[in-house]
Amino acid sequence: MILPDGFHDVPRGRVATVVTHLEMRARPAPRPCAAPEGYTLRRVEQPEPEWYRDLFLRVGGMDWLWFSRLRMSEEQLLAILHDPGVQVFALERDGLADGLLELDFRTPGDCEIAFFGVGPALLGSTAGRFLMTRAIATAFDAGITRLHVHTCTLDHPRALGFYLRSGFTALRQQVEIQPDPRLTGDLPDTAAPQIPIFR
Repeated sequence: MILPDGFHDVPRGRVATVVTHLEMRARPAPRPCAAPEGYTLRRVEQPEPEWYRDLFLRVGGMDWLWFSRLRMSEEQLLAILHDPGVQVFALERDGLADGLLELDFRTPGDCEIAFFGVGPALLGSTAGRFLMTRAIATAFDAGITRLHVHTCTLDHPRALGFYLRSGFTALRQQVEIQPDPRLTGDLPDTAAPQIPIFR
C-alpha cells in the first residue's frame, strides 16, 4: 500500500519508524581501520540464546528499541543463529562483548548485514568503522554479488550517514508500525527514553 501525502495517525501502543533499505553491488575501496585498543573480533560459532540476547539488548535494545529477536522463541532464534548460512561476530575486550555483527548468507549470491552495532562505551570510537570494514571484506570474500542492510529512524541518528559513507546506496524507504516493545514486556519502560510511549 502506498501512503498518500500528509500526516497519518499512529495507533496508541505502537511505534512508527521510517526504514531505509541500502545495498552495495561491488566491493568499495578499502577504508582500513584498526580495532579500538584492547578489542578483538571473534566469530561466535553457534551462539547460545542467552548470550546473544544479552548482547542484542545491550547493543540495540536499551537505546534504540531493537526488539525483533527478543520476541522470538528459543527454537526460532536457534534456527537462525545455528544455520550454517549465518555468521555471528562479537567485538570483545577482556571476555566481554561490546559489539555485534551478524551476516546472513542464506540467499545465494547475497549477504545481509542482519544486525550491526556497538554498545554505548564504543560510540564515537573506531569500532563501527572497524566492524564495517570486516563485514564488507567477509561478505565479498565469500563471492557474493550484493551486500544489503537496512536502518531506521529509531537507530542512532548517524547510522544512515555512516552506511552511505561506507559505500552503500539507498534503494527505498518504508514506514513500519509495530507494537511498542516497552508495552509488550519485551523491553523495560526505561528503554529509549528519547522515544515517547503512547499508552
